[in-house]
Amino acid sequence: MSRLEATPFFSGTTTAGRGFALSLGVVTLFLGLVTAGTANAQLPVAKSGEVIPRDVREMYDRGLQYLASSQTENGDWASQGGESGPGTTGLAIMAFLASGEDPNFGPYSNHVRRSLRNIVNAQNADTGYIGNSMYHHGFAMLGLAEAYGAVDERNLWPDPKGKRSIGQALELAVRTALTSQKKNPLGAWRYSPEATDADTSVSGAVMIGLLAARNAGIEIPDEAINRAVGYFKSMTSSGGFVAYAGGMGGFGDSTARSAIATLVYSVARRKDLPEFKATLDHIKERLDQPVQGYPEYGRYYQAQAFFQGDTAAWEKWNKMVIRQLKQAQRADGSFQGQWGPSFSTSMSLLALALNYRFLPIYER
Repeated sequence: MSRLEATPFFSGTTTAGRGFALSLGVVTLFLGLVTAGTANAQLPVAKSGEVIPRDVREMYDRGLQYLASSQTENGDWASQGGESGPGTTGLAIMAFLASGEDPNFGPYSNHVRRSLRNIVNAQNADTGYIGNSMYHHGFAMLGLAEAYGAVDERNLWPDPKGKRSIGQALELAVRTALTSQKKNPLGAWRYSPEATDADTSVSGAVMIGLLAARNAGIEIPDEAINRAVGYFKSMTSSGGFVAYAGGMGGFGDSTARSAIATLVYSVARRKDLPEFKATLDHIKERLDQPVQGYPEYGRYYQAQAFFQGDTAAWEKWNKMVIRQLKQAQRADGSFQGQWGPSFSTSMSLLALALNYRFLPIYER
C-alpha cells in the first residue's frame, strides 16, 4: 500500500531544512499592486462571474463563515485539530479569494491578510522552505501566487519593517522548489526538499504551485516545467492510470492521481500529449463513481481537471458534487474529513469554486 493510501498525506512527512477577486455585481476599482518585492505582479483584470447556483452560494458562504470564525489570531487553524500548517492556510486563502469578495476591503480581508502573514512567517528566510513538507510548501506557494497582485500590501503588515512582501516570499518559495527539483534525479518532488525519490501526489501540489507562480509573472525556466511534465508522462500508462511512486510498477486505479496528472498537463499547456487524453478519458469514464480513500482531496483535483479538460463533463460532475456536498455540510458550515474540518472545508469549497471562476489558476 502506498504512503498516500496508508496515511494522511501531510502527517507522514520528514523535516528538512492573482487571485484577483472582486465582488460580484458592480466591479469596483482595484487598489494596490504589490509595492515591495523583486518580481512583477500581474496586472488586475476585471471579471464578472456567471450566474452562481443558489445552493453553491449558500454552501460557500456558510463554509467561509466557518473558516473565518475558526481562524486563530496567528492566522492559521491549529486550534481546530486535524491537519494544520502553511499548506492548510494556503488552501484557506484560496477559498477566500475564490468567492469573489474583495480581498482588500471585503468581509474576509482581515482573514486573508492574517493568513498571508502566517505563511510568510512560517517560511525559512534563508532557504525559502515553507512548513515541514513539500506538500505544505506546494499549497502555501499556490496560496501566495493567487494572492500576489490581488492583495494590497500596504495593509498587509502592521509594521512592514523587515518583513518580506508576498512577491519576495513567492520568489523564495519558487527557488526552493526549483532547487529541490534540480537535486532530484527524477525531476520531481517528494516529502523533503532533499529527497531523491518522488511521487505524483506531492509533485502535483508543487507543480501546480509553480505553474500558478508562472501565471503570476514569476520566471520559471521551461526546463523545469518540461522535466516535471516528463516525470508525469513516465508515470502515466496508455490507459490513463497514473502510478504513485516507484515507477511504472506503482499503478492502481486512483481517480485522484489521474486527475492530478490531467490538471498538470492542462495548466502546463500540454494538452497535445497523448497522456493528457488518456488521463482525461480515464477520469471521464469514472465520473459517476465515488472517490475512494480521501474524497475531499479527490474532488479538489477532479473539479479542476474536468473543468480544464472537458466542460460538458465538468457540468455533469459539478451538479453531482453540489448534491453530495449539500448533504455533507454540517450545521456550522464545516465539512468533515480525515484531515480535520479546516483542511476538509477548504478543499470542499475549492471543489465548488469553479462555479465562481475568479482564481487565475482556474482559467482555461
